[in-house]
Amino acid sequence: MAKKKIDSSRGGMDVDSFREDIKQHLRYTLAKDKYSSTEWDNYRSVVLSVMDRLHDRWLDTQQSYYNNDDKRVYYLSMEYLIGRLLDNMLINLGLQDVAAEAMEEAGLDYDKVRNAEWDAGLGNGGLGRLAACFLDSMATLGIPAIGYGIRYDFGIFYQQIENGYQIEKPDLWLRYGNPWDVVRPKIQYNVPFYGNSHAYHDETGDLKFKWENTHDVLAVAYDTPIPGFKNNVVNNLRLWKASSSSSIDLKSFNQGQYIDAVRDTQLNENISRVLYPNDKMFVGQELRLKQEFFLVMASMKDILRRFKKTNSDWRKLPDKVAIQCNDTHPNLAIPELMRVLVDEEGLEWDLAWDITVKTMAYTNHTLLPEALEKWPVSLLRNLLPRHLQIIYEINRRFLQEIQPKVGDDRGKISRMSIVGDGEDPVVHMASLGIVGSHKINGVAALHSDLIKKTLFRDFNDIFPEKFTNKTNGVTPRRWLRQCNRELADLITDKIGEEWVTDLDQLKKIEKFVDDKSFMKKFVKIKQNNKQKMADYIKENRGIKINTTSIFDIQIKRIHEYKRQLMLTLYAIAQYNRIKANPNGDFVPRTILVAGKAAPGYTMAKLFIKLMNDVGEKINNDPDVGDKLKFLFLENYSVTLAEKMIPSANLSEQISTAGFEASGTGNMKFALNGALTIGTLDGANVEIKEEVGDENIYIFGNTVDDVDKLRHEGYNPWDYYNANDELKQVLDQVRDGFFNDDKDLFEPILDSLLNKGDYFLVLADFEAYVNEQGKIDELYKDQDEWNRKALINTARVGKFSSDRTIRDYAEEIWDVKVKR
Repeated sequence: MAKKKIDSSRGGMDVDSFREDIKQHLRYTLAKDKYSSTEWDNYRSVVLSVMDRLHDRWLDTQQSYYNNDDKRVYYLSMEYLIGRLLDNMLINLGLQDVAAEAMEEAGLDYDKVRNAEWDAGLGNGGLGRLAACFLDSMATLGIPAIGYGIRYDFGIFYQQIENGYQIEKPDLWLRYGNPWDVVRPKIQYNVPFYGNSHAYHDETGDLKFKWENTHDVLAVAYDTPIPGFKNNVVNNLRLWKASSSSSIDLKSFNQGQYIDAVRDTQLNENISRVLYPNDKMFVGQELRLKQEFFLVMASMKDILRRFKKTNSDWRKLPDKVAIQCNDTHPNLAIPELMRVLVDEEGLEWDLAWDITVKTMAYTNHTLLPEALEKWPVSLLRNLLPRHLQIIYEINRRFLQEIQPKVGDDRGKISRMSIVGDGEDPVVHMASLGIVGSHKINGVAALHSDLIKKTLFRDFNDIFPEKFTNKTNGVTPRRWLRQCNRELADLITDKIGEEWVTDLDQLKKIEKFVDDKSFMKKFVKIKQNNKQKMADYIKENRGIKINTTSIFDIQIKRIHEYKRQLMLTLYAIAQYNRIKANPNGDFVPRTILVAGKAAPGYTMAKLFIKLMNDVGEKINNDPDVGDKLKFLFLENYSVTLAEKMIPSANLSEQISTAGFEASGTGNMKFALNGALTIGTLDGANVEIKEEVGDENIYIFGNTVDDVDKLRHEGYNPWDYYNANDELKQVLDQVRDGFFNDDKDLFEPILDSLLNKGDYFLVLADFEAYVNEQGKIDELYKDQDEWNRKALINTARVGKFSSDRTIRDYAEEIWDVKVKR
């Protein structure tokens, strides 16, 4: 634990010190005054004042790790969806109220200051948000850790909705720079590509390899402080920016070839230009592989440089270094570590392999076989020739090792081989991760069980000790204390602040479920959050929302298996019921959806168009009024989630059973007092166990039911013909009720009816609608609804990322938790 040393002139934790620092930075760092400053200047002056208070802690923390020669955790991830940082930094420093008062005295509006910050464009979905939660928890638990990633110039994209369609615009999150990061120009590494692997014999006659004639790119370090909660620990997020090792070809420039002179520089810098280039084309696929290796090699050089400062015996590497690969993307770290140990450090293969396996661990995040990364051998041979050789040698030795256990089972050998067969062989990155790691974990109990039974069954048969589960979690600092301050204060007032770092303490609030005064406050807070959401919608969409309605929310990447389509079909069915009986007694409902579709995912983008067209019809029908609203909110982000989640009454977690690895949105919603409607998929299973069957709404086919249905022969037409309400809904979509172009949504109908409805939307539709009916009935009894809402908040303490990280620390990384 870092020692407490806050005595610098810029370290004051009181209002007066903070206020004066803001003024000083505005004038002397930014050369602005109250007449010339912009909202961005004001925001920067506040950030600089916060950074002053972080720097002592940051330096002391890193020095203490060095002095103690602590084992360190290195978390490699292509994404970090960290959102805005100001509130998070202030909360973890214990400074939020002090800063708010200081800003007010300095003539600044706190809300305007924090709204000047852009969400960092460093991630997309749950993978990146999980990584951000983990960074927060590692710092809060005092674990010596560094997160490694890429400093993308542009995020995945800024989503705009035009005429109902998703339009991708550049996410210019760095247009004014990022005041939270510190560039380290002296920490830079060459990252080679292409070239050839040269075999030679050394002076003792041993065969050696050298990677030569490469094209090098420079990786430059940018550091962001990651403070723990009120413990003076500040860990580091190190992001790599690609740069050219030579900024300009002066010879070409002097000959008048100006474009050629800077071409290489631009191509090199493209590596960190954008998150997720479109990999439908070869050039995009090559760039994505470059990004992954760029992250891996720069990080590995940094890790090993740090290790070698205090250690000379490579056998101690697993005692001092734990490398966690967040999904398959960083799994090239395995052959890269082998290359360093064998080619550069001269270790024998067997010793190097033993060190590598003990050092590496891999988290799997998917149950979709098509989502497991596979890189063409031809691409690797061109881009990373030495690494391909090493992968082939790893595979040869591995197949030799398992041969006595699998015998002549050619099918099993083929399935387990890291390198595929055929004319265009590929390298299976998940298989590489399994073979080259000492632990492989899933991210929910069901997911971990399924990967052992399905995706990686063959590996589990031989290496059962490698597989483990680490159910995901969310940081309560951001997902309750920050995004729902009123509820956090109510809880703290009753049970103290310990829950912020020990979420199981929330169980203590369940006893207030019959306390009328407490419940009145609890309900009022939910209503206040709904009003804030309604105000946001009115301001941005011009639509007035009924705040007494059920706020029914689904926020996820747009994907067929997440079944935003089923929610849309339900909305149409509800619309039809209202149209058939305009004076009926309907429970009002506001359905809100947000999420981005991958630019190349045509079907998901068509879902967005359908949702917007359905919303246009529903929201403008006078017969419907405020009984039903259906809105798709554009440009989903962490900041938007922080508005939507506290306002939700109902959380939609309706993926096809067996497809969602875990989900963390389900945890965030329940933590903030929303009830869940969902399938028995991902972490829903464990949420059900925690909150109780009576406090969650589960429907639809289970994993076993899905397998049985497919095995027996699923015919979606049977469900279409048997359910008049479903038939009417699909006919409306087909017949141009929501868009004059009758052919527009034909691919959706074709997928559902003629191509097998792979994600079983029609099979689960009736059960889903019936469960929604039960939810309507419950909502009429507000006392009972609110009881269940509070119980959800009280019983989800298990789903803290602090608990998840403790499990990693004890069972995978073998590092001490200091809190």
